[in-house]
Amino acid sequence: MDTDFQQHIPQNFSDNSRVWIYQSNRLFSLREALQLEKFFEEFLSQWNTHGKPNKAYANLFFGQFIVIMADESSQKVSGCSTDSSVRFVKEIEKQFSVNLFDRQSLAFVIKDKVQLLPISQLNYAFENNFINGDTLYFNNLADTKKDWVENWIIPLKESWLAKRLPQII
Repeated sequence: MDTDFQQHIPQNFSDNSRVWIYQSNRLFSLREALQLEKFFEEFLSQWNTHGKPNKAYANLFFGQFIVIMADESSQKVSGCSTDSSVRFVKEIEKQFSVNLFDRQSLAFVIKDKVQLLPISQLNYAFENNFINGDTLYFNNLADTKKDWVENWIIPLKESWLAKRLPQII
C-alpha cells in the first residue's frame, strides 16, 4: 500500500492550519467517493466564519479517512464554524450509513490494507503478532497540517499507543 498522501495536500496552506481527521468504519465505494467530492465542494463553498469564507480543504484519503483542513493564518475558525463542520460530517454519516466518530477503533496498515482494530483488542493483536512495533498506525489525533504530514502514518512504536504496550517500550 502506498502511504504517500502528502502530494494531495495543498502547499499554500500554513503548517499551523487546523486539521480534523474522521475515520470511517468502512471503505467508501468509488461511487460514494465521487459523491463525497461534490459534498466537499458544496460544504467548503459555504463554510465561513462571521460571514467570511474560510480558507479550507477537504478530501477522502485511502478511501476511509475524511480530512478537513482550515488555514487560520488570516482568520480563525469560530466555534460556530467548527460546529457546522461537525454537522456536515454527521450528515455524511447519515447519507452513507457509516460511523465517523468511533474513537474506540484504531486503523493500521496490515497486509497492505487499512485494517481497523478495536482498542480493546490492541494487546491481543500485539501478543499474537497481528501487529508489532513497526506496524504503521494512523494517528488521527494530528491536529495541524504539520502534525498531519509528519505524524499521521507512523510506526506503532512511535505513537501514543506504545505506552499501552509495555512490550514495546
